[in-house]
Amino acid sequence: MIAAAGLAGGIAQADPAPTAPRLNPNDPNGAWAGYSVEGSRDAQPRYRPAGAVSGMDVSGHQGDVDWPKAWADGARFAYVKATEGTEFRNDRFGQQYDGSHAVGMIRGSYHFGLPDRSNGGDQANFFVDNGGAWRRDGRTLPGALDIEYNPYGEACYGLDPAAMSRWIADFSNTYHARTGRFPIIYTTTNWWNRCTASNPDFAPNNPLWIARYALDTGPLPAGWDYQTIWQSSDKGSFPGGQDVFNGNNKQLKRFTS
Repeated sequence: MIAAAGLAGGIAQADPAPTAPRLNPNDPNGAWAGYSVEGSRDAQPRYRPAGAVSGMDVSGHQGDVDWPKAWADGARFAYVKATEGTEFRNDRFGQQYDGSHAVGMIRGSYHFGLPDRSNGGDQANFFVDNGGAWRRDGRTLPGALDIEYNPYGEACYGLDPAAMSRWIADFSNTYHARTGRFPIIYTTTNWWNRCTASNPDFAPNNPLWIARYALDTGPLPAGWDYQTIWQSSDKGSFPGGQDVFNGNNKQLKRFTS
């Protein structure tokens, strides 16, 4: 389990802190993975590991996805937004999650964390109960916690780094207790190092899904030596976010189990 007791003792930032946009709290589709990420949406990654697998991530903002076309265009895995906080459910989840599976993709679901609304354990349970469960079927990715700049208020949700680290640990440990897997963490280097004070304690258990819209991943958040998935843009060949798995198809399959 993750105790989240250690902080790196300083707020290291890879880039100046961005001013995240504010979202309409009444938007029926809520926030999405990457809403606060700065950078060039048109940048094409200049480095891809040999055999790296292309994928995508979607939310209700993409509506009903044409999954056969996404497959034909080269996507082999997908993350689908399931929940946000403890009240929001993606009303397109079934079409997106089941549709990606039907065309042969490996798929998983993600939760947009709102640490100022309720504790991490409650949000993890809500996620698992509403599409976030993991199963050992060789086709399901571990659930993901999307933790980035606050769509609706103060950047770090009004929590100091120690409290934020405890919240993330509560979510992660609860998810692990429910599913047997630790969640992958989706974040930006800037947010992580700012809002957890560069806490390195999650890297041993939680795979990293790094968001950076640029030609490369740049410096990673404290503790991680490599990313498992890189979201390089929210514009490209596929609907929604453009993702690259840091490995080949065989390694992606292994990651599901």
